Formats: sequence, C-alpha cells, structure tokens
Amino acid sequence: MAVNNMSSMLMVMAVVVLGTASTATATSGVATFYETYTPSACYGNMDMGNMVAAASDSLWNNGAVCGSCYRVKCTGAAYGGSGNPCNGNSVVVKIVDECASSDGCQSTIDLSKQAFAKIANLDAGEVKVDFNSE
Repeated sequence: MAVNNMSSMLMVMAVVVLGTASTATATSGVATFYETYTPSACYGNMDMGNMVAAASDSLWNNGAVCGSCYRVKCTGAAYGGSGNPCNGNSVVVKIVDECASSDGCQSTIDLSKQAFAKIANLDAGEVKVDFNSE
C-alpha cells in the first residue's frame, strides 16, 4: 500500500512541476497590430493567412524566428492605459516579418489585426502580453 501512495505522490509532484514549467517560460512584452504584411521579410508575397505576426528586434535574431509560432495572451493595458482590454483568450501566431525599431516599431510582437482581435479590444491599440514559443 505504501508503494501505491508513494507512486501517487510522485505522479502529483510531476504534474505540478510540468504545469509550472510551461508558465515559467512565458516572456512578457507589448503587442500592437497592423493591417497588412505582404510582402514580408520571411515569405515575400506568399499569403501566410491571418494568424501572423512581426518580431521585434529583440526576437528577430537575423531572421532566425521566421516561421516560429508563439502563443500570445493579453495580460492588461499597456503604458498605464485604463480598463482591461483583454478578453481572456490566447492566440497562436506565426512569425512572418520583422518589426524593426529603425522603422518605428514600438512593440515586442506586432500581431495581425485579426490575431490582436482574438486576445483584446482593437480600440486598445497596444496591450501587455505574455508569449511562449509553441
């Protein structure tokens, strides 16, 4: 009987550790949105759908993130905005472009308008987010 209890306890501990590991790897940042991305730095004029994003300089890594997917979740208003623009959903986006600071990019991840609408009110324009590599 003691072996079964020990096995059960180890199983519970493993589930707790694995459950917290996924949240510990989330990165925080700011998300904005854009209307069109074609042509993109990663795929030229190829249509990659609506659930896409551009990576900021900190993520871009000379294009190494092209094609990478991230799960993005809104966590609140950015830069002291009022109210909560988040709707509680998350969205998975594919990196198809660069959001370069030299071009005026002010966010960590620049989502397509459709992807932004999945996680927050479009009127917010920019929100705090957590995101993980998928």
